[in-house]
Amino acid sequence: MEGSNKHQSFFQDIKSRELHGFRVKKRPYISIESSEVDQIGALAVEHNGNTPPPMAVSFCKTSENSHILAVADEGGYVSLYNTRLKFPPSSTHQQNAEKSKMSEWVAHENAIFDVCWIKDDMNILTASGDQCIKVWDAQEKQCIRALMGHTGSVKSICSHPTNQDIIVSGSRDGSFSLWDLRSSCSSSHIFSIPSIAAVHKAHVSPRQRRVKGGKATSMSITSVLYLKDEISIATAGAVDSAIKFWDTRNLKSPILQACPHPNVSSHKGKRLHGVSSLSQDLNGVFIAASCMDSRIYLYNVLQPEKGPVKTFTGCQINSFFVKSAISPDAAHVLSGSSDGNAYIWQVNKPLADPLILKNHDGEVTAVDWCPSETGKVATASDDFTVRFWNIQSSCYSNTRSPSSIRRRVMGLTNIERRKLFADEKPVSIKNDSDDCHSENLPNLTKTPEISTPESHKMKHFQSFEVEENLERTPEAASKSPSSVLNPPSSLKRTIRDYFMHSQSD
Repeated sequence: MEGSNKHQSFFQDIKSRELHGFRVKKRPYISIESSEVDQIGALAVEHNGNTPPPMAVSFCKTSENSHILAVADEGGYVSLYNTRLKFPPSSTHQQNAEKSKMSEWVAHENAIFDVCWIKDDMNILTASGDQCIKVWDAQEKQCIRALMGHTGSVKSICSHPTNQDIIVSGSRDGSFSLWDLRSSCSSSHIFSIPSIAAVHKAHVSPRQRRVKGGKATSMSITSVLYLKDEISIATAGAVDSAIKFWDTRNLKSPILQACPHPNVSSHKGKRLHGVSSLSQDLNGVFIAASCMDSRIYLYNVLQPEKGPVKTFTGCQINSFFVKSAISPDAAHVLSGSSDGNAYIWQVNKPLADPLILKNHDGEVTAVDWCPSETGKVATASDDFTVRFWNIQSSCYSNTRSPSSIRRRVMGLTNIERRKLFADEKPVSIKNDSDDCHSENLPNLTKTPEISTPESHKMKHFQSFEVEENLERTPEAASKSPSSVLNPPSSLKRTIRDYFMHSQSD
């Protein structure tokens, strides 16, 4: 990844605290009981008199740009808005849009289903119904890469947590693909590149049903996540509520599967509900899955196969356009709803009544949390508007957010430390007293060689009858930058290995 990594992940945080004894800093924790919600702005999505419904929203990731919101719509436009401006109560939604709009451009000739900021907000990815992904220079509004290869609408995209040249995408064609923006071009188009790996029919029901007219049920991949261990990928689809976990070093079969009812051996005679979206918190501790049974399930990445640890109800999820998002600190879950409202639950109190965000006049679809402004969220709706909300609280709970609750990690002895870093070159790490992140970090894609107990290693599931077709370009199989996906097994560990090591007594 270009530039320094400003958001240190949970895994590097654990490593730092093992060596330096840092303590987890408490984050502001919103108490829903004492909170008030203010709508701080609403704008209309409009282009030359046309009003396409917004399909995806995403705040910038860096703290200096976090007030900038990208909105992608059904007309193929990407628009950037400044959400820090004051919106007078008397102004119209169109006036708010004109005042706050920073730029816009036609990115695709089809609907855009997902957007993703990468590389310190210099670039933005767009996934479209035209079956391709484009990489844009956000400042110049210029396409610098086109990722071609899917044969259906691209529904979801996510970047590698530290090396944002690596992208994973999920498509309506039933496949998910990996891309390397540094790969050499293989077509006549200068900026068009193929995928470096693809898994087809990743989510297909063993008893694929057919409806009237002989049409098979959808095998669409609705959401993909690149997990914080830098190796694992989570995928979900329209066929059922299962989340599959894949190891990018061997994509022939999933290594884990999670579902809402893991103890039910058979779904015979029961309706299967698809998943509309997946999200993860900043540290990657939890995964939230919006299910078409109008429930949102929260999984712990350490033991996802044991089923959800929390379940949230109250919203209506009647279409795959309704999304949810867990907050960066894993304290809250925000969801759209088909009833025209948005809902916010407190993770530690899933049975409590959710906070309801009203005012939309259509199905609330895309939602997002501002990563640097606590309590600020955006919601998009089929009423052709995007609204901004501020969850104000008169006091903050002393309770830590779930993702900051850590078991005590004992410092390493001198002998263990020398053994752990025997093969690593010394690096200079500058500590920031205000933010326990390190600006001059070692190469994050390299980890010390540590053996994992056999009982903790992730096994391949042999019971899945999923048809996969793994494709690799010659560049990926030889010396291209894409070989980052295939490091020696001794140098990379899966997400379970990280968490097992961090929670050992």
